[in-house]
Amino acid sequence: MARRLRPVELDFTASAPVRLAFTTTLAAPPSAVYRAVAVEVGSMPAWFTAVSSAVPTGDGAGRTVRLRGGIRFEETVLAAEPGLRYAYRVDATNAPAVAAMAEEWSLSPSGKGTRLRWVMAVDGPAPFRVALRLAGPGLGLSFRDAARRLDRRLTPARPPSPGTAR
Repeated sequence: MARRLRPVELDFTASAPVRLAFTTTLAAPPSAVYRAVAVEVGSMPAWFTAVSSAVPTGDGAGRTVRLRGGIRFEETVLAAEPGLRYAYRVDATNAPAVAAMAEEWSLSPSGKGTRLRWVMAVDGPAPFRVALRLAGPGLGLSFRDAARRLDRRLTPARPPSPGTAR
């Protein structure tokens, strides 16, 4: 059964008791990355393997996300700035111990691609906060794997350069 969480605003991603931030660079342009993250919500399970389903709600004002293993999130979009930022808070979840949660995906041009930063901001009881910090390296690995898969989806295979052995 889903529990209601404490509502938070966008500034929570900078002030939460636990903030896990991960950054990587993709070859795809910011507009394509933003579209995949914020607009084509249903495609998320194809590139973020921890996600089993993602469905927009309220004409895009929210989302319902299910993780493998049965965790479910009901979310409200806090910021949708094409090519720059997409953020949301979790309003309800069946995940134990979470008191408040928000996530932010920030994008910026980087050379010929995109610098992508994902911040997970969470509050809960002290033992939960410790456990979440300990899970940080695994979450970072999951994020980097998702970013690689997303980049492969968004960046067409490049043919070999002339004169390159095949």
